[in-house]
Amino acid sequence: MKGDIMPKKFTYRGFALEELQKLSLDEFAKLLPARQRRSLERGFTPREKKLLERIRKFREAGKDGPIRTHCREMVILPEMVGLRFAVHNGKEFVNVEVKPEMIGHRLGEFSMTRKKVTHGTPGIGATRSSLYVPLK
Repeated sequence: MKGDIMPKKFTYRGFALEELQKLSLDEFAKLLPARQRRSLERGFTPREKKLLERIRKFREAGKDGPIRTHCREMVILPEMVGLRFAVHNGKEFVNVEVKPEMIGHRLGEFSMTRKKVTHGTPGIGATRSSLYVPLK
């Protein structure tokens, strides 16, 4: 039928998600943009290593629920797809579900550190002059 629209299959630099998950870390790093590639080539920090171990244990145990972390600078790897993280934003933990489109970004990008300011409406006493306005 002409009107059928096929859902677009996810690819990252020409590789499907299943292919990305089979690649070694070094092979995957070659596909990343320069900043993330350099970060992976330099190796993981102790905090990132600990998070990776927790991710692998979590997958092994088959648990569901968010993995709490302060490690905002961790590059999202293909093995993290489908997991949920509670990423700290400086005040609280924000839930982030990792989707295939997030590969190559960092966890902190999805846990905003600032909120939009919403001011209240002005009323009696909001300014110095409104103190002397007679009430109706």
